Amino acid sequence: MIRTATVRDVERILELLNHYAAEGLLLPRSRNDIYDNLRDFLVFAEGRNGICGVSALHVCWQDLGEIRSLAVAPDHLRLGIGKRLVIECEQEARQLGLERVFTLTYQQEFFTRSGYQVIDKNQLPHKIWGDCLNCIKFPDCDEIAMLKNLSAATQP
Repeated sequence: MIRTATVRDVERILELLNHYAAEGLLLPRSRNDIYDNLRDFLVFAEGRNGICGVSALHVCWQDLGEIRSLAVAPDHLRLGIGKRLVIECEQEARQLGLERVFTLTYQQEFFTRSGYQVIDKNQLPHKIWGDCLNCIKFPDCDEIAMLKNLSAATQP
């Protein structure tokens, strides 16, 4: 089941995200950052197993959103949870009137299979770089920028 995150979910979200951050596969997030952006987060909850996946949709501009902080528990990989979270973020983006979503990722193949195309980071508006200023990899970001045009994409 995918649902909007609540304050009770913050510690598990932090655990999932920082697990992959420790492996260099995701950028670390602070507890404060998760609380500040809690309304952006969705979680995949599975019965007694609790939360086994997380993602966030962040509105960046009038027609542009970012899918960020996508993580699935290691023992739940390859079960379609990540794809379902991305689809849910895209549906929410459409409901908000966003025409495009992008991601900065190390998982190019996953997002390519979901209809995203690699773009030059310079194509993204300067407004999105505010978060980058606080990143440990700034200004030498090695994430791949990918974009999906929602109006041209077929809806699931």
